[in-house]
Amino acid sequence: MKLTLQNPEDRLFGKILRDQARNCPDKPFLVTDACTISFAEAEQLTNRLAAGLADMGIGAGDRVVLFLSNRPELVLLTLAVNKLSAIWVPINTDYRGEWLLDAISGSRPAVIVTETSLADRLQDIREQLPDARMVLMDGPCVELENALPYEELADYSPMEPDYASQSYSDTCAIMWTSGTTGKSKGVMQSYNAWIRAIVGGASIQYDSADDDICYCALPLYNSGAWITCVYRALIDGITLVIETKFSVSNFWERINHFGATQTFGVGAMGSFLMNAPESPGDANNTLRKAFIVPMAPNIWQAFERRFNLELIRSGLGMSECLMIMNQLHCPAETPTYALGRPVNDLDIQLCDDEGQEVTVGEPGEICIRPKQPHTLFSGYFDNPEATAASFRGDWFLSGDMARQDPDSGIYYFTDRKKDAVRFAGRNISTLEVESVVRRHPDIADVAAFGIPSKEIDSEDELKLSVVLKPGSAATAEDICQFINDNAPHFFVPRFMDFVDALPYTPTQKVQKFQLREQGNSAQTWDLKQSEFVVRK
Repeated sequence: MKLTLQNPEDRLFGKILRDQARNCPDKPFLVTDACTISFAEAEQLTNRLAAGLADMGIGAGDRVVLFLSNRPELVLLTLAVNKLSAIWVPINTDYRGEWLLDAISGSRPAVIVTETSLADRLQDIREQLPDARMVLMDGPCVELENALPYEELADYSPMEPDYASQSYSDTCAIMWTSGTTGKSKGVMQSYNAWIRAIVGGASIQYDSADDDICYCALPLYNSGAWITCVYRALIDGITLVIETKFSVSNFWERINHFGATQTFGVGAMGSFLMNAPESPGDANNTLRKAFIVPMAPNIWQAFERRFNLELIRSGLGMSECLMIMNQLHCPAETPTYALGRPVNDLDIQLCDDEGQEVTVGEPGEICIRPKQPHTLFSGYFDNPEATAASFRGDWFLSGDMARQDPDSGIYYFTDRKKDAVRFAGRNISTLEVESVVRRHPDIADVAAFGIPSKEIDSEDELKLSVVLKPGSAATAEDICQFINDNAPHFFVPRFMDFVDALPYTPTQKVQKFQLREQGNSAQTWDLKQSEFVVRK
């Protein structure tokens, strides 16, 4: 049963699970190869876990770190934590060493829940987390021999949560940013911030029927996975399949195995699926709708035809604001790559570096102001300096650049502000450069970014890091010629490196700051040292 959640007092995840357990008790909620958990069973299990956590001293405002792979217990624990008015914090399972320590210690956890396969990483930093208690699943291990077994935590008599003291404005989760532009920050999200993004956007976009099954292969430390899959399945009252990890080779086999009708993924997943060898059975799958963001415009229709499904139009979202724009109320002829229009509960301005609103049609940074309380994030955890730096008065500075079409009023993404290359008076969109380069038949992957010019102060030079397809003999000149033939002349890069792979985050975003920091080497191709002549 789909819930509308119009009343603020209903916007609590513990309450939502309780209500769905009453509405559809026997309906599968969480499904894997190993188990099926109904809504009623989930309610019972989370009340047991809440009782166990309470016995460990967990209460309002305490942080519970979940250093876990994709599994139903992760979802159950988040709901149990919230039933105690506490805060859950998922941690990227690819983190090690200093990155792992920064994220966990930066959360100041009271309890850390992990599994045996990850325990050795915690052992390396355990001495620097003296106050955090440990919960371990999948059996004992020498690395965390004093940890409480998860089974013991889940064996408590169920408690009845007290929702009277909770508010939809309370922080319920801290999501660490992906680190694509620098050091990660802990984004504090309220119940309402999540729910307004789902009820006002994701739920409408998927338009679920009672028999829909959502397939989630995206890591559960990604906020998009919760908006489009986990929390949406809970609110819409549908079944959620939790996959351990995304795999190109068996993706469609797994979709059909579970009878999944919906999924969500990041853009790289779509590219990987599209680049896989074609099969006569590509169109014979159970998937009805897919939300893959961003999806390259040049493969959008081909993807729909090949896999016989509907791609949901994207929009704009980020950890701090969750859903900012969508195409729900845009004309049918709106291009698929458009951001669309702002959601109803946010004001949007496009501003220059001085905070002045730009002329309509000109690119500017997307600045966001809530029309209603508790619709944006509550700040960066334990980081007031970063919180203050992200606002100009009441306006949140997104770091994303866009322009507004003067005729339709529709917004179009142009670039990440930190990734935009300013050279010779031009703001060059690295997104648009990448879109052109990806059309070259020998290109497997590419990242465009700026590095400081040694010749012109305060300017950047455009650089490409290119991954060629296996067996390709394409040269930098070949690629530049293709760009010159198909795009404005200033899209031709000054520098180019050929690399084996790009540095992706686990959520499949390129860490361009790493590429910038690497700079140039003796192997870097330099336009000015080549014989290539740019045709203007």
